[in-house]
Amino acid sequence: MRNIGIFAHVDAGKTTLSEQLLLAAGAIRTLGSVDKGTAHTDTLSVERRRGISVRAKCVRLSWKGEDINLIDTPGHSDFSAEIERSLWALDGAIMVVSGAEGVQPQTELLFEALKNQGLPVMFFINKLDREGADLKRVTVQIRKRLSDCAALISDRDMLTETLIDKDEALSEKFLLGEEISVSELHSSLSRLAREGSVYPVLSGSALKGIGTEQVLDGIRDFLPPPRPGGDALCGVAFAVERDRLLGKGLWVRLYGGRLSNREAVTLPGRIDPLTGETAQVESKITQIRGVDGADAGALKAGEIGVVYGLNQMKVGHVLGDGALLPRRVQPGGLREPLTTVRVEADDISRQRELAAACRELAEEDPLLRTRFVSATNELHMDAMGAIQLEILEDALKTRYGLNSHFGDPTVIYKETVAREATGFCAYTMPKPCWAILRFSIAPAPRGSGVKFHSEVPGREILPRYQHQVEQALPLALSQGRLGWQVTDVDITLTGGSYHQFHTHPLDFIVATPWAIQDGLRNAGTKLLEPVLELRIRVPEGVTGKIMSDVIAMRGEVVSVETDSDMSALVAYVPASECMDYPTRLASVSSGRGGMSARLEGYRDCPPGTGKIAARRSVDPLDTAKYILAARSALEGGIYDE
Repeated sequence: MRNIGIFAHVDAGKTTLSEQLLLAAGAIRTLGSVDKGTAHTDTLSVERRRGISVRAKCVRLSWKGEDINLIDTPGHSDFSAEIERSLWALDGAIMVVSGAEGVQPQTELLFEALKNQGLPVMFFINKLDREGADLKRVTVQIRKRLSDCAALISDRDMLTETLIDKDEALSEKFLLGEEISVSELHSSLSRLAREGSVYPVLSGSALKGIGTEQVLDGIRDFLPPPRPGGDALCGVAFAVERDRLLGKGLWVRLYGGRLSNREAVTLPGRIDPLTGETAQVESKITQIRGVDGADAGALKAGEIGVVYGLNQMKVGHVLGDGALLPRRVQPGGLREPLTTVRVEADDISRQRELAAACRELAEEDPLLRTRFVSATNELHMDAMGAIQLEILEDALKTRYGLNSHFGDPTVIYKETVAREATGFCAYTMPKPCWAILRFSIAPAPRGSGVKFHSEVPGREILPRYQHQVEQALPLALSQGRLGWQVTDVDITLTGGSYHQFHTHPLDFIVATPWAIQDGLRNAGTKLLEPVLELRIRVPEGVTGKIMSDVIAMRGEVVSVETDSDMSALVAYVPASECMDYPTRLASVSSGRGGMSARLEGYRDCPPGTGKIAARRSVDPLDTAKYILAARSALEGGIYDE
């Protein structure tokens, strides 16, 4: 068996290659077309209409005795979350590169992500039937910009040179002047490629079916099968789909153990927003379907399937022992949402329905964070970009019958403290309650996040109450005095007390945001703006214009490399300045330019720039109203995000 993902920069021919692989393996009888909206891996109506992949799609095929689960991933960067989630399921990957355009910015980001996960990769240089395609030039680009361990398997000299650098036995034969046979080269390449030490490069034309069978042979020969799984249960949910009759289905990759229909499974349940504790929930599997959609009855280690009945489980949740997972995929590592938009139903009376639908969509994509403020009936959602918003609008209409519209996107800022200060809270009235806290809050280096420790002995605040304080910090820092998440701070619990009789179990949960906000007010906060690393590839003649654009956007050019008649630039630019830059880039480069972006980090916002965000819940410093909300006397409570 092989579990293989297929990746590419948008329009490199990835989905067309998937179609040809399915056809060559006999999994389909008729070749689908992206342009005609008939591709078998593009099943959503919006995918067929737009001619782009939105969801990662898993299909099954067989080749020369091997079963292959092939996951076709989206190419557009707006759907990076789909790409990330597919990494959970894979044992190896095919990276498609256009023989005409060559290595593009998104190609670099995708390969870097695959390499960081330790996944073996095989390259396929596509579109060699196109005018301007150049196999040698693109191979050199791959070796120069991605990895010098990539080798074109049809070039024996290049292959030999690459292998002897990694294989001691071949190196020794080469130094002794002994002939290295084709079978020895193939055996060495197969072993090193499966280890991820060498990256085979194949070539052809997906549109014309040239090189398709070589790719299928390459999957079998150069990409690894699943590692043997033990008896201990270990699996991960990497995607969600919904069935009209069975309800929520989770795409699960099983690494160890076995799952069966009607089996009871213990899962992590809902995280309590007050204590941060995770409840254990027992759920019963109602059905397991294979990749082909048929009832599989069971799922074994190494297999992928859709499991129904585990409604408490979410994308990224682990079944069984998480310590047995071969890798960890952090959400947002490839790209994270940097803009937030207001979402409104055309019929305002259906706003709560809209909020429920958006929460369901967020279950399928954890990076689609949604916040509904009941007091103002407003819904906000974090999003990647304009194309993703178009797809979401279509999903709300077709799946939920909701006509909606999105406001203008706003960059997601963060904030941090300007200086060291103390925060204090004495929650002692009205009885019964008692929680006194004193914090020291200090600035920390950029990118360090939030650090917390306590100097208070257990006799003054019991350890269980100090644990509550630590668990409440994410809530307390979710909005600072400027309305954005607070980061890059060192927080120390320096004093406080509890009362043997008056302290209620949740008093310190209520007191923590109060004391933290007091500290933020005393320290003063300042905005941090997201800065993007842009990788731009343009014709050499417009390099000067691009560099001028970067400077005009308050950015800096980090590096410039020239390759043939193209230039590759890396620049750091504030996100707020380059949201519309792809349109400008297309115009300046006459459509020949390409760009990818990822978060480089957050930096201090220059004076007079940035935006303040509205508070989503009751301000803890409005103490009378805050206490009423904490005691559920006001709608929404203190946790309404």
